[in-house]
Formats: sequence, C-alpha cells, structure tokens
Amino acid sequence: MANIKSQIKRNRQNEKRRLRNRAFRGASRAAVNKARTALETGKAEESKAAVLQAISAIDTAAERGVIHKNNASRRKSRLMKALNKLA
Repeated sequence: MANIKSQIKRNRQNEKRRLRNRAFRGASRAAVNKARTALETGKAEESKAAVLQAISAIDTAAERGVIHKNNASRRKSRLMKALNKLA
C-alpha cells in the first residue's frame, strides 16, 4: 500500500482507467469473435455487417488508446482479407 498521497491518487486513477480499458478491449474482442463466427458460416451479408461492426469496435479501442493504432490496423486488415476471400 502506498504511503505517498500522490501515489494513492495515481492508484485510484489507474484502477479507473484499467476498468474503462477492459470494457473497450472486451467489446472489440467480442465483436471480432462474432465476425469470425459469421465468416465461418459463409453468409456474405451477415458476415459483412459483423465485420463492419468489429472494425468500428477496433477503431474505438484504438482511439481510446487501449490498443496501438498499428495493432488495430492489422486486425482490421485480417478481417477484411477473410471477408474478401469469402466473396
């Protein structure tokens, strides 16, 4: 446990940020998993909608600084590549 006042405050801030980041990271992971399962089913329209939703969630996470922008770009690229292979 921290004794210094500023470190106590920093710990509180870190916990708030951790929970916020976890929510965005979890939402993007769930959207990507949903998109991957939609791609496996082979239905083009459902897959496209799921991929676009996943890309939106990934972009949000990247804007918030939860994941790096290059990481987000790589994930989006992989999703689009799989979608284009389906179509």
